[in-house]
Amino acid sequence: MRSTESRSRSAGHNRRVTSDLPTVPDEPSAPAVPPTGTEPAVAITDAQRSMHLVELAREIERYVAAEGWDQNPRLFALARSLDLVTLEPELAEAIGPAAHDPQSLTPIEQDALAVDRPLDEVLATTMWPDDVAGAALALERLVLPPSAEDALPDDDRTALEQAAAEHPERRDVRMVVVVTRDGRRMCALRLRSHDDDGDVLVGEELVPRLADALGATFA
Repeated sequence: MRSTESRSRSAGHNRRVTSDLPTVPDEPSAPAVPPTGTEPAVAITDAQRSMHLVELAREIERYVAAEGWDQNPRLFALARSLDLVTLEPELAEAIGPAAHDPQSLTPIEQDALAVDRPLDEVLATTMWPDDVAGAALALERLVLPPSAEDALPDDDRTALEQAAAEHPERRDVRMVVVVTRDGRRMCALRLRSHDDDGDVLVGEELVPRLADALGATFA
């Protein structure tokens, strides 16, 4: 991955249980058709930006997937590739042809997130410098269907996690959310039961609440 470094992490921290399994399409949805009257050049630029985000979400997900499952959440800043090369010309070779693409964003992994605080609290206190063009977040969730909720204990977190881990309908999911400062977003989702690059789902609204929380770090 461009301009990123792997960091070791202890497995299993900050891994939550949720019954809110995102509704996802079988195939990534195509960019929306622009409204009548939209200038062709604007429509083409919007489509190109969407495809860049699709590629970026896939790239970050593959990068995280290379270290296997049971990882802590991982946070990335997104820098404009042209800006990085202007500041550090030696990065041009590592970034490749995208270094000269005005729409290209390069992910830079941040320090490990605190695992002793809820993720929503961490994001609520996260702020970015003005030169950061976007952010990406990768995390895993253990998801259950809504029908399993009634059988789960709700007054003991340890018991809840154990019951969820032993539930026959559980699913391990890795979610990668990419957002930009100007409000664009893209998500990638991989099921542990379909652990193959070709089975990763990509779309703008796969995990909207997580995208909203990450986007709020630019508010």
